[in-house]
Amino acid sequence: MADFDTIYEETEDDSNNVDFVLPVPDPIIVRGAGNITIFGLSNRFNVEFPTSLTGKVAPEEYRETVLRINSTLKKALPVNVKWLLCGCICCCCTLGCSLWPVVCLNKRTRHSIEKVLDWENSHLYNKLGLHWRLSKQRCDSSSMMEYVLKVEYIPKVSIFHPD
Repeated sequence: MADFDTIYEETEDDSNNVDFVLPVPDPIIVRGAGNITIFGLSNRFNVEFPTSLTGKVAPEEYRETVLRINSTLKKALPVNVKWLLCGCICCCCTLGCSLWPVVCLNKRTRHSIEKVLDWENSHLYNKLGLHWRLSKQRCDSSSMMEYVLKVEYIPKVSIFHPD
């Protein structure tokens, strides 16, 4: 009866070190489908619904998300191209410093896309167990890097695991 109130600290030897997180499928990659790529960021992404998302998200919701991202890219592309052309023309005289505005504009465009994805994740996709993000990935055909949209599955914790 005296041992009833005693609290014992669990050591690593006593625990079963079993992960109770269910395995998640591989992320879905949405590559750029545009004809212009500036510093790895394509001017648009493919709006075709991937079959691996069937049953997870409606095709209309997926399409709207990609269209929002594409509209952000469409707004930024003309300015980026103009600064890139000006930077390339003046590159020899400025020792490459004339390309900095393009780098900064590209970073601002990536930030805008990430803000759109954060809004979409918080309002829709996290509730469905998905998470969108902009990720840098190596191209299949070359050693160049490109930005892709990654749709990752959020791991689910097993409800049968005791607290």
